[in-house]
Amino acid sequence: MWNGSGTAVGARLAGLIGWSLAGCVSAGEIAVSTIEERVVHGTCENAGVQLHYASLGEGPLVVMLHGFPDWWYTWRHQMEALATNHRVVALDMRGYNRSDSPAGVENYTIEVLTGDVVALLEECGSESAVIVGHDWGGAVAWSFAIQHPERTAGLIVCNMPHPGCLQRELTRSDSGQFEAGQYARDFQVEGAHESLTAESLASWVSDPAARALTIEAFARSDFKAMLHYYEANYPRPGERATFPADPSQLPPAARVAASVLMIFGLDDRALLPTALNDTWRWLAGDLTLVTIPGAGHFVQQDAAELVTRSMVSWLAR
Repeated sequence: MWNGSGTAVGARLAGLIGWSLAGCVSAGEIAVSTIEERVVHGTCENAGVQLHYASLGEGPLVVMLHGFPDWWYTWRHQMEALATNHRVVALDMRGYNRSDSPAGVENYTIEVLTGDVVALLEECGSESAVIVGHDWGGAVAWSFAIQHPERTAGLIVCNMPHPGCLQRELTRSDSGQFEAGQYARDFQVEGAHESLTAESLASWVSDPAARALTIEAFARSDFKAMLHYYEANYPRPGERATFPADPSQLPPAARVAASVLMIFGLDDRALLPTALNDTWRWLAGDLTLVTIPGAGHFVQQDAAELVTRSMVSWLAR
């Protein structure tokens, strides 16, 4: 439990980082990309909040949303491949790297974060896009697909279950997900951000050069804003459920209409793979599921080549 000194959160975060590294390539196996020298940088605005993005390639729009703790550069391997036939735009989520960090937990609700994606599409002059998300970016991607089906050309989610499935697992006493999510409840405690450092947050990145860039990005970030995602959105015990317990009771308009590709590293210790069960019951469209043994939470880097191939193949259908 939180003891006021930051020790509990720091220890739990270190443990999660260690788990994620279990499925990673060895340090230096994937050389750091030069993509940061070739992307076009830009900003979009949502209600006065400036959001930074990196863009590569031309063609139909693909929007990429990172999670915690991360930044746009996490998608470098996928951006290289997808940019052959698409315009790939990777967002720095609010609170991260070069995007603004507005004060107040109310500025980090899933509705506000979904609005950031709408603002990005408007900035790019696109009516629709394939939305790609990981972790919190995956939660935003699910939300965008539900709220804006007409603007969702396709949905790719990495290691983030459908929120209805995650809600179910958090309430099941035998699933293990409630215990696995203790770190998130620790992050909801006031002052939890004080135990975080750029170095500790970046320690999961296996490539030394990429880790150095990530430390620089986190040094520009706002740790309190990062944890606002958990304060605003992660379910608390006893809270009213957002989704019905039975997916058949979900209104048709709340089902994901877009085609969905889910990619999941099975060694994730924060979001357990049992939450993948019955995902199809929350969808109106087709589902393609790729599970990757040996890969952890940061699957887009743990198994970069396979994740990239899966995305390229799915988009070319």
